Amino acid sequence: MLRPWLRPRAGERPPAGRCRSRLRSGGTSFHAGPVEVWNLVKRFDGLVNWHPAFSGSPLVKGKDGQVGAVRALTLKDGPTFTEELIAFNEQGMTYTYGIVKSPLPIDHYQASLTVKANTAGGSTVTWIGTFKRKNPRDNVPEAESDAGTMKLISGAYQAGLQTVKKMLEK
Repeated sequence: MLRPWLRPRAGERPPAGRCRSRLRSGGTSFHAGPVEVWNLVKRFDGLVNWHPAFSGSPLVKGKDGQVGAVRALTLKDGPTFTEELIAFNEQGMTYTYGIVKSPLPIDHYQASLTVKANTAGGSTVTWIGTFKRKNPRDNVPEAESDAGTMKLISGAYQAGLQTVKKMLEK
């Protein structure tokens, strides 16, 4: 839900680039148990091991699993950006991180990845992110629009989670 100061008044369209987008992966289910899934996805510097879009994810500051750690993510097509670990809960199998610096068309990005047991005896991973687009103008290229940025982040979440699924359910 938008914070009150970001919600448009009745009959108004929200200002371009001002609304915060919230995107949820929808929860991807796995036959593998939560501990097995968590052990694959929990390393803050290990995204490169399970996400097909990245060629590198080394830590440039801090230690894995410690709040304040910073990773440098390199996309396979070249650009690099940095993310900081904001919260990490080993027992709760969840972590939260935010983008520090990025060439992506989004700003104020923060996301959480959580692994939980499900009723089928496996696990469910939920990846939730909030962000807003960088370009505040009304007429922007499709890739920089609200729909374009939602598609970008949604695609990233789905690509990563589908790869995890393939890796664990061979």
